[in-house]
Amino acid sequence: MPPLNPPSSWPEGTADDLGGARSSRWRARLWWEIGIVLALSVGRSAIYSVLSLIQALGREESLGGQSQALNPTADAEQFWDVLYQLLSQLFAFAPIALAVWLLWEPGRSAFARIGLDFRRFGGDVGRGILLLAVIGIPGLGLYVAGRALGITVQVEAAPLDPSWWTVPLLLLAAVRAGLTEEVIFIGYLFDRLRRLGWGWWAIILSTAALRGAYHAYQGPGPVIGNFVMGVVFGWCYRRWGRVMPLVIAHTLIDVVAFVGYPLAVALVPGVFGPTPGASATPTPTVSATP
Repeated sequence: MPPLNPPSSWPEGTADDLGGARSSRWRARLWWEIGIVLALSVGRSAIYSVLSLIQALGREESLGGQSQALNPTADAEQFWDVLYQLLSQLFAFAPIALAVWLLWEPGRSAFARIGLDFRRFGGDVGRGILLLAVIGIPGLGLYVAGRALGITVQVEAAPLDPSWWTVPLLLLAAVRAGLTEEVIFIGYLFDRLRRLGWGWWAIILSTAALRGAYHAYQGPGPVIGNFVMGVVFGWCYRRWGRVMPLVIAHTLIDVVAFVGYPLAVALVPGVFGPTPGASATPTPTVSATP
């Protein structure tokens, strides 16, 4: 990926190229900006997720005997409930819009800068499907192994009930999750940390660690799996210079998880279904948590 140039309103080069107070002010501005974006999005969720894991580890019941709702569902008869779920999903796009806005430069689209456009859509789809196979299949295996060992929380997705709004809401949740993580973890943080003078591998590993922490509520297995996913996605972005294949792959992975989960429960109830001692028919719900 070619080097990213700072906006015309910023000094040229990285903070290390500047001197004294000017460098200090620029670093402070970048760190404040990073902090605000993370507080609105993945950073806040990562903190709550880590606290959730700590709380789960402190319970007498093992992680394998606990469950964590991934996509809670609404009552099909409640119009207002569905409306509030839709609004919740739409408002969850706000941090994505903020990150894109902050990346915008006079005369240069942020979408073009991070490769979140349709100029190479055919190639992006192909790369996204490749990443789905490379990341999604091993990730499923890691989840199954974690459930078998009792170290991974049971993740519950919404049942595919006959309500017309169920699948659209789940698809919207998958798109939102893919855009949130890839635009912020990859597009935004790679740009900002690079401007601070960080090396590529320091950026890839640190953002992958944050991605793992973001999913800590699911247990140690998914933390490892998402860290590996972050490393692979970060390397791909460094090589391709485009976020779109990552968004496509992430969205497809979540579509399989959100919509395909009921089928997996029916086929392998011992792994994907309720654990011994739990309710035979758990009632999950649709939520904005990726």
